[in-house]
Amino acid sequence: MADPSSYRPRPGEIPDTPGVYRFRDEHRRVIYVGKAKSLRQRLANYFQDLANLHPRTRSMVTTAASVEWTVVSTEVEALQLEYSWIKEYDPRFNVKYRDDKSYPYLAVTMNEEFPRVQVMRGHKKKGVRYFGPYAHAWAIRDTVDLLLRVFPVRTCSAGVFKNAARTGRPCLLGYIGKCSAPCVGRITPEDHLELAEEFSDFMAGRTGTYLRRLESQMVEAAEEMEYERAARLRDDIEALKKAMEKNAVVLADATDADLVAVAEDELEAAVQIFHVRGGRVRGQRGWVTDKVEEVTTGALVEHALQQLYGEESGDAVPKEVLVPALPEPVEPVQEWLTGRRGSNVSLRIPQRGDKKALMETVQRNALQALALHKTKRASDLTTRSRALEEIADALDLDSAPLRIECYDISHLQGDDVVASMVVFEDGLQRKGEYRRFQIRGFAGQDDVRSMHEVITRRFRRYLAEKEKTGEWTDGAVPEDVLADGEPVSDTLRDDDGRPRKFAYPPQLVVVDGGQPQVAAARRALDELGIDDIAVCGLAKRLEEVWVPGEDDPVVLPRTSEGLYMLQRVRDEAHRFAITYQRTRRAKRFRSSPLDDVPGLGETRKQALIKHFGSVKKLRSATIEQIQEVPGIGRKTAETIAVALARAVPAAPAVNTATGEIIDDEEPDTTGGSSGEPVTAGPPDERRGQEP
Repeated sequence: MADPSSYRPRPGEIPDTPGVYRFRDEHRRVIYVGKAKSLRQRLANYFQDLANLHPRTRSMVTTAASVEWTVVSTEVEALQLEYSWIKEYDPRFNVKYRDDKSYPYLAVTMNEEFPRVQVMRGHKKKGVRYFGPYAHAWAIRDTVDLLLRVFPVRTCSAGVFKNAARTGRPCLLGYIGKCSAPCVGRITPEDHLELAEEFSDFMAGRTGTYLRRLESQMVEAAEEMEYERAARLRDDIEALKKAMEKNAVVLADATDADLVAVAEDELEAAVQIFHVRGGRVRGQRGWVTDKVEEVTTGALVEHALQQLYGEESGDAVPKEVLVPALPEPVEPVQEWLTGRRGSNVSLRIPQRGDKKALMETVQRNALQALALHKTKRASDLTTRSRALEEIADALDLDSAPLRIECYDISHLQGDDVVASMVVFEDGLQRKGEYRRFQIRGFAGQDDVRSMHEVITRRFRRYLAEKEKTGEWTDGAVPEDVLADGEPVSDTLRDDDGRPRKFAYPPQLVVVDGGQPQVAAARRALDELGIDDIAVCGLAKRLEEVWVPGEDDPVVLPRTSEGLYMLQRVRDEAHRFAITYQRTRRAKRFRSSPLDDVPGLGETRKQALIKHFGSVKKLRSATIEQIQEVPGIGRKTAETIAVALARAVPAAPAVNTATGEIIDDEEPDTTGGSSGEPVTAGPPDERRGQEP
């Protein structure tokens, strides 16, 4: 526990201007980000008598080891920079709203030649129109199914679309009239784009135009005695009205607004947001947060608005935002919202009428969400605390291991040997701190040597970080404290406190394996002079817990919460390792001779294959022919020709029944590249980085 007076800035050092400040802990990790109209006045509040501080604020300033600040011109700039740094550093003492689920949106991909209607989750993409969020994906599909009668927009995937275009036969939706079948040319790209725009306009709330137009067409068809067409139009009108009924009118004046409500107690706060477009509730979402700092309702609202609109622009920010309490001061937030939208945004508290009544409904939803969260979390917190205490008792640790790192080795018969590192803090996954390793020290299969190498490399980074921040008491650094054999200054360039650094040590290292792997991990730590980190291993066969220097394992009861947590940690490390190993193996199988051409990126590789059709035809092309490809100059063409001439083509395939050589074209193999494919695997596995 640090004494705040030890890092308090000297009088006069802090400017009396707007700015953003950061508190860092002893490992240089940013633990708190804040903004202030006057940095001098705000920071002075943190360096008063500890007895006068809120308990959470006191915990923050005693955890911190330094403070720094950045001066900006206005409070709006401070608000923007604070949001950016909170997203970048993920400070542990800041209010961070957690989505209680990954909400699905109805998306129309207007950035494609033939826009597609689909369900989307995650980060929003440029050129895509979003509607929602919705509580359930099935609610989106039900709505889309009704609207496709009137707006038969493409809904199929790229693979289905290409296959239909190749065969000349549309999918089932094309046959039953719920798709205009652009894949087979039944509709032009321009007409299909107009159809997608009409679909988007209807979803945005502009419904009256289409209903009146369809009713007019129905009457006209009936007068002309085209009764089948009139009946079809009647059914289309009913489908539209049924889709509209799913979103009841809540504001009679067709208002576009977001309503934000907050329910809180001393420890936590829940936020509920209703998205109202065209007077109808088009989406709903909710967040829950720990109140790790002393914060008012207005400040909670401000953080919620940052989370809600920090990456939005244009019409995604409504004209009106209704809140239960205004941030203090309100002008910078309102100016920031106006800048995000590009036109004036009204931020206010509803006082009467329909808007106040709807706000009360949103408030009831927030109260219910907080009560439900507390019911679930009470059980979860008790279970995790008991599990950590059982692990500490079983391994004879001084305290519960709040940070656990687990390592696993994966390979396929000695090829593509990789390792994984997963992190659990307070019994919960910290996927942003996962890491992946390639085994470089030797070739072949040896799990013990691999474990020794991985532990050595990970904790060399840790020691290098300690040396950089001046934590060595005697000024001496062990000779082998280098990052993978390279000078520290060359491999660890930034010291800005991002969580992805190796600077934060665990209290417990878990390895997937028995006595040999545990001994290798302990030996690696001893060689680096680290003696304050516990090590254990979990063997799969009998789920025995092994500790260094012991001939017999520690046997935890099968019903033990501690054993269950160790199994979860081990299984997550195994999953992460085997996914990475499969990714590398697949990349190796997809390798291409073009991967070895220096300076040739994916775009030009694809252009070459598109121009020639295959690597085989490219190999037989002249330098002048290669130069015909856009973006390929003389020097690059010569380099490509030399690389392909050196590459040995695969042996031809032979029909074993007839002995005939099968002279097939080489497939397009440019899907792989010499670098690791960053987008391989699920989203949570992309976040690990190879050191």
